[in-house]
Amino acid sequence: MVDGEFARWLAARAGEALVGLRAELGFDDPAALKAAGDKVSHDLIRTELARWHPGDAVLSEEDEGSRQASTAQGEAGAGSRLTADRVWIIDPLDGTREFSEQGRTDWAVHVALWARDASASHGLVAGAVGLPAQQRVLATDQPPAYPSVSVGGAGRLRLAASRSRPPAFLTDLAEEVGAQLVPMGSAGAKIAAVVTGEVDAYIHAGGQYEWDSAAPVAVATATGLHASRIDGSALKYNEADPRLPDLLVCREDLASRLLAALRRHGG
Repeated sequence: MVDGEFARWLAARAGEALVGLRAELGFDDPAALKAAGDKVSHDLIRTELARWHPGDAVLSEEDEGSRQASTAQGEAGAGSRLTADRVWIIDPLDGTREFSEQGRTDWAVHVALWARDASASHGLVAGAVGLPAQQRVLATDQPPAYPSVSVGGAGRLRLAASRSRPPAFLTDLAEEVGAQLVPMGSAGAKIAAVVTGEVDAYIHAGGQYEWDSAAPVAVATATGLHASRIDGSALKYNEADPRLPDLLVCREDLASRLLAALRRHGG
């Protein structure tokens, strides 16, 4: 399989395991379900990467030491990600809170590939966002059609916002641009909603890591959407420090307007 197709397959496999785990364990103990979900998905993804791409490095939220520059692949033993030519950036379960709540579908599985010889400034060459509870996977091998308008309609912008920790300035920004805030769970679910046109943009400035956005940004840019830091600078992955605290994903026709508003509101 080509890398994009492999990312799609792997995100789907992990998603199936997570849906099965939810059915098996139920929702009586959310903490136990969160922990089990992280482990089951992480172990499955790492096992398959070690089997099919043993020479590649991996950066995962669930790997010990992932926040250090010297992060090594660990289980598969491919050496430091900073000297590797190919690095899989994964979030085995994006949105553990939503995953542990019965009926919620806004959680995701992220699988992305960074390559040293990539032509794009962010370095991402493949990616997939699995939305298992929605029974779909968005991936770079078959990018979704470019969203023309929000399905929300009514001439009002819809901005995906964190359910629990939206940026403090976002309410004022939304008022200025005439937007409605739409609370959602995981970063992957929010960016997927921009890709599919359910919302018009996602703005985040509350702190994230590379694995929170790599896969959905890969899909969004393959679709033709704008993706950048909130100051307009390029997103970069496989950096020594994997913190990537802010981003803007939106339709290209909205980028200048939203970036200008972000500058006025101190984003």
